[in-house]
Amino acid sequence: MKLLITGICGFTGDRLARALRERIEGLEVFGLDNLSRSGSETNVERLRRSGVHFFHGDVRQPSDLEILPSVDWVIEAAANPSVLAGVDGRSSTRQLLEHNLLGTVNTLEYARRSAAGFILLSTSRVYSIPALAAIPLRERDGAFAVDPSQPSPAGASGQGVSEDFSTAAPISLYGATKLASEALALEYGATFGFPVWVNRCGVLAGAGQFGTAEQGIFSYWLHAHAARRPLRYISFGGHGWQVRDAFHPDDLATLLALQIRRGAPQARAIHNAGGGLANAMSLAQLTTWCDRRFAPFAPVADHTPRRFDIPWLVMDSRRVRDEFAWKPERALESILEEIARHVRDNPTWLDRCDGN
Repeated sequence: MKLLITGICGFTGDRLARALRERIEGLEVFGLDNLSRSGSETNVERLRRSGVHFFHGDVRQPSDLEILPSVDWVIEAAANPSVLAGVDGRSSTRQLLEHNLLGTVNTLEYARRSAAGFILLSTSRVYSIPALAAIPLRERDGAFAVDPSQPSPAGASGQGVSEDFSTAAPISLYGATKLASEALALEYGATFGFPVWVNRCGVLAGAGQFGTAEQGIFSYWLHAHAARRPLRYISFGGHGWQVRDAFHPDDLATLLALQIRRGAPQARAIHNAGGGLANAMSLAQLTTWCDRRFAPFAPVADHTPRRFDIPWLVMDSRRVRDEFAWKPERALESILEEIARHVRDNPTWLDRCDGN
């Protein structure tokens, strides 16, 4: 079996390439990356040594995909993954749309020509920001938690946000590019007869992530805490009670291998994938963990409201659990320990991420 991974030199693409070869016997992996992310170039030689066929190219350029051999499956992992993309001064709105939406169109055209199955790595940020903000919360043990005494929006519960939760605008320009990509992928699959899976991923975390505060918060927080870089609790009272869940790319690879073996979806093609409530933690709780692991270091409160921030987002992945008997095997504690070892061995790691 032949597989193409776009964005293969990013944290997720790199880890998936290695993990999927362990899970699918005889898998031949091809990868495409434009190496625009600082630090991603360091993954090229390791991927090549492991047997991955690497191509330097950009999903925004159709001609870069024309030189690729035909494959059986495509994993679309190339994206600008920041919710602030297009408005943070680091990328323009047109760059965001071309990368995340036009890039998906070009990759879908490649999949159509190859008659290949297509897996889109989407995001939890397709869910409506006003609806997320309307989830009733209370503080418990230094973290926001769903208040069961108050009604929650449809699709939300104490277990998290399900696939039935609202995707109504606003969801950010980033979220909109991914939601539009989902619709296009499903339409391409239905029109041209190839299988399509859409995985709305929560926060992925692990060692070697080129973390920034907007794109890899768990990795970034540990590296910044250990390096004594300024850390801030932004909005929501400046307490650091905002909560996200995390899971490891190896667990995502297990799910993707199951979907590839299944072939076409038998029922629903869209699934949440995340760490769930068991792998959820607030920034304040993460700081406490870092204080024990490294040494005490206090973030400062920043009461400036910031666009697109949300107080609580945990992925409810019960649909994929019921369909594939899948759940994350890596506990959050083990993921944090993996990152902490990487922090110890790479004290200047964040220097590679500056400017992204």
